[in-house]
Amino acid sequence: MKALVLTSPGAIEIIDIDKPKCGEGEVLVKMQAAALNKRDQFIREGKYPNIELNSVLGSDGVGEVVELGAGVDKKWSGQQVIINPNRDWGPDKDVQSREYSILGMPSHGTFAEYVKVPANRIHRMPQGLSAEEAAALPLAGLTAYRACFHHGKITHGAHVLISGFGGGVAQFAFQFSIAVGAKVYVTSGRPEKINMALEMGAAGGFNYKLPNWYKNPWQTKGGFDVVIDSAGGDQVNSFLKIMRPGGRVVFYGATNGLPSSIDLYRMFWNQITLQGSTMGNDTEFVEMLRFVEKHDIKPLLSSVKPFDNIVESFNEIAKPSKMGKVVVKF
Repeated sequence: MKALVLTSPGAIEIIDIDKPKCGEGEVLVKMQAAALNKRDQFIREGKYPNIELNSVLGSDGVGEVVELGAGVDKKWSGQQVIINPNRDWGPDKDVQSREYSILGMPSHGTFAEYVKVPANRIHRMPQGLSAEEAAALPLAGLTAYRACFHHGKITHGAHVLISGFGGGVAQFAFQFSIAVGAKVYVTSGRPEKINMALEMGAAGGFNYKLPNWYKNPWQTKGGFDVVIDSAGGDQVNSFLKIMRPGGRVVFYGATNGLPSSIDLYRMFWNQITLQGSTMGNDTEFVEMLRFVEKHDIKPLLSSVKPFDNIVESFNEIAKPSKMGKVVVKF
């Protein structure tokens, strides 16, 4: 079968590998669509821990169950399913175990014609979504769901700021916050992305490339209860300046690196929380799927290409103009 493999440091290519065989408690899924994540690009660039060569990449995917291992309920045979990329989260719902990993290295992932996963990793797709739309959900949707509701505790009427609108997790955090009736604002370095957010229901948007952009939100909007961020870096201190007392800054990445300093004085005086977050537990994955179905949320797709063009699709991930998820179909 065809699969996208990390063949050497910095190199990915489609090669032929053996089709996997089901063991006890496992299912074989014939892939229909898979989505790319920054995680995949970080692995390609060698910027991810514990790199293992010859791994099939890919965490997100949807497909048809075509084979059942011993002990698997026959109800899954022939079903179209979405795959939970979590592996070994562990019993503590608040934090993942030491054995935790994500599908798509070290275990073979979804960028292949077939993928073998434990039966407890598959779920019914949310109704109303195409295979391509559903494939965009797992990793980014789960990360956003936990950041918004477990850590951010976003509810109706909350003032929320989503930074870097346009990225996969950010788009879901925006849509999820809108769905519960929060008053949602965004930041972006591109005016067209801010305009799209406004068309989708944002209460306002700010260009973070402008000097002192954060002064306007504080002076005119009264500050924020929650900020959802992926970049980290020195902009963290800008967020601290626009938080309401008791506010929460939740970050799920640090692409801008470490801040040169942290305004601890402002944090302790205003009772502000700076909270790290990553992915989510299995219960939250099920809750996220139900939430998407209940609120009829449609993932934003930047592009959908044939699997044979997946290598060039990797180049789209880092484009500043990208808006939404990059998906391949089989």
